Amino acid sequence: MRCRRGFRRFFESAGLGSSFAVVAEGSRESAYRRFQIGMANPSGNEFIVLVVDSEAPVIKDNAPWEHLRKQDNWDKPTAASDDNAHLMVQCMEAWFLADKSVLASHFGHGFAASALPANPNIEVVPKSDIDDGLKGATRATSKGKYNKGRDSFAILGELNPQLVAKASPHAARLLSTLEAHVSE
Repeated sequence: MRCRRGFRRFFESAGLGSSFAVVAEGSRESAYRRFQIGMANPSGNEFIVLVVDSEAPVIKDNAPWEHLRKQDNWDKPTAASDDNAHLMVQCMEAWFLADKSVLASHFGHGFAASALPANPNIEVVPKSDIDDGLKGATRATSKGKYNKGRDSFAILGELNPQLVAKASPHAARLLSTLEAHVSE
């Protein structure tokens, strides 16, 4: 529920409206299996998109399915194209670095933005550095240390999609792909 709500708010803030469904799955494997089923059994003219963390650096100009094949040993379904797969590089929390004011607002007093990775190229920041930075930045807040289950999707829903797209070419690609298909 939190995942769906966070992504829906993020996409609506990006101007994509609400004429689409966000289907959240627990694990990467579960999301991929659900995606495969959806691609094999499409309903009408729906456009199905798999959105997952890359979990690792993405080689420049590498197609998403190439990365997913190498990283996860996932094959591209026959009916899928590169427009059907999108990566949050290297993890969704990298997007938070593009709009640190949301983190400060979410965690409030005691938030230490200086503990976050400062590299403006958020897609090259290792996931472990982002995790460590979030824990360090939130250590002294009244909410306590960052907790993915408790905090991540509430933060996602408050992010400025334009700032995220500016900082993350992969996020920009996701938003432009969705915009093209929502307006069809």
